[in-house]
Amino acid sequence: MSETNKEILRKANQAISQGDFEGFLLHCSEDTEWNFIGEQTLRGKDAVRQWMIETYKEPPRFRVDRMIADADFVAALGEIMIRNESGEDQRHAYCDVWRFEGGRMVELRAFVVATT
Repeated sequence: MSETNKEILRKANQAISQGDFEGFLLHCSEDTEWNFIGEQTLRGKDAVRQWMIETYKEPPRFRVDRMIADADFVAALGEIMIRNESGEDQRHAYCDVWRFEGGRMVELRAFVVATT
């Protein structure tokens, strides 16, 4: 199951890198919960969708350096570049820990640190 979950995350990441929010959200449960450690928690697809619209004015550019899977969890480590409202790129290191259930991403614990 862990390899299947890694492939689901790869497909979801591909969608978001193309600006396809709905394609990404197809891989999430309706009650998905995203916890950005130390910042905020989003509950449900609608909250995640709204956050994406506000945060990703342009599709994020990211690199996944490693995916580690165990049972219903996949951790992805890498770097993400997000363009802010003033048009400047902001680089972040991240570790996302996803929990899967029934082939859907149901929970995210995101550890994100600005590096520029």
